Amino acid sequence: MPEITITIGGRQFEVACQEGEEHYLHSAAKMLDDEAQVLSDQVGRMPEARMLLMAGLMLADKTASFEDQVNEVRGKLNEREAELEGLKNAAAPEPLRIEVPVVPDAVTDTLAEIAARAEALAAEVDEKTST
Repeated sequence: MPEITITIGGRQFEVACQEGEEHYLHSAAKMLDDEAQVLSDQVGRMPEARMLLMAGLMLADKTASFEDQVNEVRGKLNEREAELEGLKNAAAPEPLRIEVPVVPDAVTDTLAEIAARAEALAAEVDEKTST
């Protein structure tokens, strides 16, 4: 079982941990040291036990806040999963019937005639401008 030296609030501690858990212990010690540093900056020097207690309580408060947020997100996720499941199990909606009006032949013939006249006029203008 490895022995690790950690520093919290400027004080060193020897702590044993399971093989392979050293990284987690260093991370946890850094979080505790960060909180202890905040206390030390605000209050100054205090007894070791009180400093560790206060730093631990500050971390516990942050953890409780994160747990509340996680629970809220889980609740929303469960709602969305239920909604998704409901949509998967719902019957397919009836297709919408869309009617497209048919353009009468007389209108298309008239538009074709107007287009032909416009082309003839354009050709006539081109002839006059090129001479």
